[in-house]
Amino acid sequence: MGTLLLKNASMLVTMDDERRTIADGAIFAGDNVIEMVGATPDLPAEADRVIDATGMVVLPGLINTHHHLYQTLTRALPAVENANLFDWLTYLYPIWAELTAEAVYHSALVGLAELLLSGCTTVSDHLYLVPHDSRHDDEIRAARELGVRFHPCRGSMSLGQSLGGLPPDSVVETEDAILANCERLLSAFHDPQPYSMLRLVVAPCSPFSVTGDSMKRSAAWARQHGLAMHTHVAETLDEEEFCLQKFGCRPVEYMRRLDWMGSDVWYAHAVHLNQEEIELMAETGTGVAHCPSSNMRLGSGIAPIREMLDAGVKVSLGVDGSASNDSSHMLAEARQALLLQRVTKGAAALTVEETLEMATLGGARVLGRDDLGSLQPGKAADFVGVTLDRLEFAGAACHNPVATLLMCTPPTVDLSVINGRIVVEGGQIPKLDMKRIVARQNEIALDMVRRAK
Repeated sequence: MGTLLLKNASMLVTMDDERRTIADGAIFAGDNVIEMVGATPDLPAEADRVIDATGMVVLPGLINTHHHLYQTLTRALPAVENANLFDWLTYLYPIWAELTAEAVYHSALVGLAELLLSGCTTVSDHLYLVPHDSRHDDEIRAARELGVRFHPCRGSMSLGQSLGGLPPDSVVETEDAILANCERLLSAFHDPQPYSMLRLVVAPCSPFSVTGDSMKRSAAWARQHGLAMHTHVAETLDEEEFCLQKFGCRPVEYMRRLDWMGSDVWYAHAVHLNQEEIELMAETGTGVAHCPSSNMRLGSGIAPIREMLDAGVKVSLGVDGSASNDSSHMLAEARQALLLQRVTKGAAALTVEETLEMATLGGARVLGRDDLGSLQPGKAADFVGVTLDRLEFAGAACHNPVATLLMCTPPTVDLSVINGRIVVEGGQIPKLDMKRIVARQNEIALDMVRRAK
């Protein structure tokens, strides 16, 4: 792969231990690993590939810890425009039951491209239903083609309506089939080594769609193989009521009983928590993917992020499914996270630096990655650059380039480097025929809705 030099950045945001920002910043990487970070005059002047970042703010690649890429096929459907989570899911399950291999592949290509252009370099995607000929292999193929660092979550549902769950029986699987497929994916794709481009995650969907036995078996199997674990927890009051009626306890306590707490576990949403639950999560090292846009879109509530951070909970950011967010934009998600905490807690509730930390180092901690999240020697060469001389930043970047990224209109990035390889250049993804991809995505989306009727 050779050496790579980025130089002349107007501002380099390192997110290192000292949280340094470096004017006229530079990064020197050998192959896929950062070797030197500093001011441009202090680094080597030559490399196999040189990037002139004049006029850019450069920061670590953003890390998205919760998504449902297949949902790019069902964005902004009128029938669920004003629905809460359970009604939204009930309407969409039959449409998602029409997924095919091509649908999973194309939806991943679209969602990952959108994420790349929004500053995201590492994506954890939660695919929890695989009807017809669809497989997790299909979204993995899209991630590899785009060069995205990928944590595919082998999601699952085993608690259908006939057993008191929310999803129709047509989209659930047996526990034996789920674990057998986990074994296959582990053997075929998982790479536990430093700087890995793909790590498998075990991810039963939620308390209302997976049996307790399946959750326990999944946890035991994941820990046997050293895999991380992920699921939806405490997203809505409907979920809380479901758990109280069916299991006699709140969602976090239910997770504790099923061995679903620990440094190898992170929850999506975690909106409805009390202080005791927050402290338990901090004590056990259980992480959170905060999904502010989705929580607002579905009226789920405002997660207690300030309280989590104060207690020491690992907090990251997740775009969440493109049908409960209707976009896949990491910088926009960071902006929403920054502003939403201020709605009820005041203007000082969350700072720009804390929000950027959630989007970078927070994501790395939640995913168990000590090789990502900051720009310093020994970390993976994952970084993005945004040109400051643009209409959205006029009158702002001249004062504070870092805050501009989150306080102003969320931009697309002009540069993205993942694992030492340029994947976005000049604001474009090289060799990606965007018009063709969008056209085919729209055809598939319409066909799925028609077939579900």
